[in-house]
Amino acid sequence: MSAQMNPVIAPAGGRRPVAGIGRVVLWNGGSAWFGRDTGLVQAHAHHAIQILLALTGRFRMRDGDRDWTQCIGAIVLPHARHQFDGQGSAVATLFLEPETAQGRALLQHHAGAGVGGLADAQVQALAAPLRAVFDDAAPDEALVAASQHAIAQLAGPSTTVESVDPRILRAIEWLRARLDTAIRLEDAAAVANLSASRFRHLFVAQTGISFRAYLLWARVGVAIGAGMSDQSWTAAAQSAGFADSAHLTRTCRRMFGLAPGMLVRG
Repeated sequence: MSAQMNPVIAPAGGRRPVAGIGRVVLWNGGSAWFGRDTGLVQAHAHHAIQILLALTGRFRMRDGDRDWTQCIGAIVLPHARHQFDGQGSAVATLFLEPETAQGRALLQHHAGAGVGGLADAQVQALAAPLRAVFDDAAPDEALVAASQHAIAQLAGPSTTVESVDPRILRAIEWLRARLDTAIRLEDAAAVANLSASRFRHLFVAQTGISFRAYLLWARVGVAIGAGMSDQSWTAAAQSAGFADSAHLTRTCRRMFGLAPGMLVRG
């Protein structure tokens, strides 16, 4: 169960031009964003389960239009509109797609909470290894391993959780391998051995999101990873299949509440 977050009466400070200085690492089905000096971002919603763990200090969260709350750990369920203010703290933000086994387990454990707090003792145990690898400037593989371990600890056993239809998982794996190309729903449906209309309906039923929206979600994650690996944002947009950097910026603002340029590799 989620712990309650502590209410805060008024927002602190104004919008900062930089949302975070740090690193982003990706793996199949998830990503981790490690940031120092994290700031305020616009209200937004996205497809992933989001886990936020303070590495130093505290941060503030806002569930929809509700009052700001202050905490050291929080979880955001898919498509829940929320807003974040890091208040200058260092924060590890883990994203996990709900189609994964651990994503299904987290949805089961935290059902009904659009934005929920996590118990302080649990957050401290999860954050300590993440802080250590980040502070040590460990290689990407170590950041991924530590992030996946934290997610596994929070998700717990997933053997009793209903899995996503394997045909949809096969199509997702197929599209993620070719995000730099034009991808049609009809081609993904063929990979799943379904008609286009049946695939369209089954995809929404299994993921809670349309195929086109999921494709954008997958593309923006890859673009952020590329941009935080020293590619220009124009090159990062093209490598993820966006028409141009402006399209990437619009999508990033809608899904993460920030422009790509507000992220700085540290």
